[in-house]
Amino acid sequence: MPYRLFRASHFHNPGIIIKYEITKKIYVGVMSMVEATVDMVRKMIRESKYLVVICGGDMLRECGHYRLRDQERAYDIEAEYGYSPEEMYSSAFYNTRTESFFRFYKNEILAQEPQPGPAYRAIASLEQEGIVKAIVARSVYGMFQRAGCKNVYEPHGSIYKNKCPRCQKEYSKEFMMNARKVPLCEKCMAPVRPAVRLFGEMVDNAVMTKVANEISKADVLLIVGAQLAPEICENNLRYYKGDKMILVGNRRKYQDEKADYTIYGKLNEVLPKLAE
Repeated sequence: MPYRLFRASHFHNPGIIIKYEITKKIYVGVMSMVEATVDMVRKMIRESKYLVVICGGDMLRECGHYRLRDQERAYDIEAEYGYSPEEMYSSAFYNTRTESFFRFYKNEILAQEPQPGPAYRAIASLEQEGIVKAIVARSVYGMFQRAGCKNVYEPHGSIYKNKCPRCQKEYSKEFMMNARKVPLCEKCMAPVRPAVRLFGEMVDNAVMTKVANEISKADVLLIVGAQLAPEICENNLRYYKGDKMILVGNRRKYQDEKADYTIYGKLNEVLPKLAE
């Protein structure tokens, strides 16, 4: 599978972006030059003192999982339940239509649990080697933990964390999934609240403070399958003071030029190469 790497020059003209491409038809000499540039990025990763990884939704897509707001899936959900994903995956729907919320949540969130692919395992191997110091995950599926990672921050929460809002008793994902209709606390019979960030809710400030602290310590920032434009990502990036922001994506997106180094290709192919 071809992939492309863009490198922004900081030495002569910061406005110039040098573009390299790999395809099966390109001459061997050109291909060697591009591979050497990928080697340079790999070397930066290997020589980093504090590498932080930020991951977005494209990693999930390569594992066969599509977001609720993806057009085709959103259409199917509305046809099935009579409401849009934005309406159903919200605190208002949880509070006012609890039984309908959990029918949707079990079928469309819990039952759709994807499995970590090669990109997740590549990052896990870098953490196990002591290279990756912290990971900021977009997913609520505990993908990095299931791939073997330890120091993971989840601003959007996790399907594995569920708590009674009254007595604070914690419950497993299996308890939520196996409940007949609404999962009720065994102690006080209140509906158990999934610890995920629903549409319209604020992210956990305590988690975001820790994320900002990790990013501020990074000498290399590796961004995988994420857009740099959304407000949450943009707010985090302002804490990074280094000059080795590496973006790995499957296609060019708005504001990618903010990165110092950008590689385009299948994440499940590029990440294992960078982790070698």
